[in-house]
This record gives sequence, structure tokens and C-alpha cells, in this order.
Amino acid sequence: MSQNAALEAFCAFFDKLDKNCTSKLYDVYTPDVVFIDPLHRIEGAKALEAYFAGMYANVSRCRFDYHDKHRHGDTAFVSWTMTFAHPKLNRGREISVDGCTRLQFAADGRVARHRDYFDAGAMLYEQVPLLGRAVRWLKHRASR
Repeated sequence: MSQNAALEAFCAFFDKLDKNCTSKLYDVYTPDVVFIDPLHRIEGAKALEAYFAGMYANVSRCRFDYHDKHRHGDTAFVSWTMTFAHPKLNRGREISVDGCTRLQFAADGRVARHRDYFDAGAMLYEQVPLLGRAVRWLKHRASR
């Protein structure tokens, strides 16, 4: 698989990811993948499948808009905006969060390491009624 094809396959996987197709991650990730985001560290494809299945179980909508994709050798970076809706966050209305993913590919073209960078407060904490107000106040105070 060419470098660009592997990166496009990764993005295509996330375009279709939902609670019904998490088993397809074995085509995209190595069995010993390490996945890190601001809230989790997950090791192994089986654990990652369980994480995605649990995460998407209550998400009513989710899509990714990809902005920049860069790959050099076995490392790639993808910037994106994720827009999702969850019934317990933001009163079920859509939430958009910008982020970036760093990928490291194995020799077979699958992802061996996946690290997401995004504002966890904007994604989660600010969307909870009382906690959200406090987080927004703290962010405002810190920016002065």
C-alpha cells in the first residue's frame, strides 16, 4: 500500500466509524496499536475496539472534516474538525472541536501509534451544564 493510500484509508475509516463497524479497525490498526488522546491511553486493537464501541454507543452523529494531511516516511499528521452530537452533552446539539492526529505507520501500512491532540474542555467539560460554566470562567480568567 502506498503512503498516501494508507493515510487515505485511515481517514476513510473514521469517515464511516460508528458503533456498528468498529471491528473494521483491524484493517487500519496493528494488533499492538497504542492510542492516546487527552482523556485516554489504550494499548492493543481489542481494547481500542471496545473503546470505540463504548464511545460511539451513545453518539447520535459524528463526522470529521479533514483540513491538512501530511506524511513523511512512516509519520503523518492530519488536522481535522470533529462535529458530533451526544444526548448528554450540550443538550444533544452538535459540538465541533478542532484537533490534530499524529500517526505512525507500521511497515504493512497499518497504524501502530495514534495520538490525538484536542481541547478536552471544549469537547467534554464545557458541555456539562454546571461544570461547563466553571471551565469557561477559568479559561476566560487564564486568558487575561
